Amino acid sequence: MNQSFHNLNSDKQKRIINAACKEFAENGFEKASTNQIVKNARIGKGMLFYYFKNKEELYHYLIDYCLNHTIEEYLQKIGTSEPDFIERLKQAARLKTEYHLNNPDMVKFLATLFLKDENEMPERFRKRYKEIMILANSKLYDNIDITLFRNDIDTEKAFKLIRWSIEGYQQELINQLKNQNLTTLNVDPYWDEFYEYLDVLKTSFYKEEGKK
Repeated sequence: MNQSFHNLNSDKQKRIINAACKEFAENGFEKASTNQIVKNARIGKGMLFYYFKNKEELYHYLIDYCLNHTIEEYLQKIGTSEPDFIERLKQAARLKTEYHLNNPDMVKFLATLFLKDENEMPERFRKRYKEIMILANSKLYDNIDITLFRNDIDTEKAFKLIRWSIEGYQQELINQLKNQNLTTLNVDPYWDEFYEYLDVLKTSFYKEEGKK
């Protein structure tokens, strides 16, 4: 990759990255149009190949960039000091929702990558993919206090049911907010409703003393 890309101002870099993510997410690598990318990025037709040698180099750069961005701006921000599984997921859900709303094209691009069979990924990214899955798993489950759960509950099944419930609400929230102006929107009522659902989950799965 040409160092000139890194020398661009951040706004122009972001336009190119988002335009490329959107095109690859919607059409896949083979059918993605570099003409459409430069049009959406609002750059001259020849400039993309001044920054990147070819479409494959651009594609691989995007994978690297988006994986790093997701780790730094989402996964690493999830703390593991909270021992309450539902409270941990509350924190993660808020961070993930904000990340999705602020980076929709990157999220769609990575989603199309992760939904592929692992063997279809470029070989150099398979190890990184596994490392990220291990990190994401540790962020959810490390240091969780399972004694908060009722004794008659299968903890592993409870983990899955709680996670599915929270992820379902989170996706519904993302769908409701994705086309709105977040800088002026009061999102507190949405989170208040979310926290009410979490109280229901605690009532269902936790011992009485485990509810906060």
